[in-house]
Amino acid sequence: MDNAKGDLARRGRLRWRIFRLATLDTMTTSPSTSALPETPSTDGAESPANATLHALRERPGFLIRRLHQIHVALFAEECAGENVTPVQFSVLTALEEMDATEQTTLGQAVGLDRTNTADVLSRLQQRGLIRRRVAPNDRRRKVVVLTDVGRATLARIRDAAGRAHDRTVAALSEEDRKRFLDYLVTLVEANNDVGRAPLRLA
Repeated sequence: MDNAKGDLARRGRLRWRIFRLATLDTMTTSPSTSALPETPSTDGAESPANATLHALRERPGFLIRRLHQIHVALFAEECAGENVTPVQFSVLTALEEMDATEQTTLGQAVGLDRTNTADVLSRLQQRGLIRRRVAPNDRRRKVVVLTDVGRATLARIRDAAGRAHDRTVAALSEEDRKRFLDYLVTLVEANNDVGRAPLRLA
């Protein structure tokens, strides 16, 4: 029973990371929110272009990438004027929950490699949203802390970011949203070791 409860808690934490944190795009550009192009009707045989569209719609990677583009655009729309990207919001959110933490541990919590973690933190530090200091027990390591300005920024945009997440899955019923997130968790857990920056699942 304890193992089952622990597994549910772990999956709940992972679901939160995937949906509330989970975006690894450090760019600030805002892709179009338009849906996949409509397939034009034809009277004759299917055109090569239409056949390509049908093939792409059967590829999970293509659809996941497109949905990510849509979410980034919705996030930029909802959080307009704050100059915070989804991945920066993820880092700020993780810091609020973890409090002071080592830079490497923070990167693992949101699925960022060392290079991207350092880049994101440098941008946040320049704006006064986080502070970094040398770890007292190891001068090679850096500890990251959320500043008061960072906390205020996070509180200010939290609802707007939540609306972006809600709009991303607005076409699904409440039951389907939960099922969709469960499927995402299953896929991430099964393939977490693939890639440069696996999430720390424990």
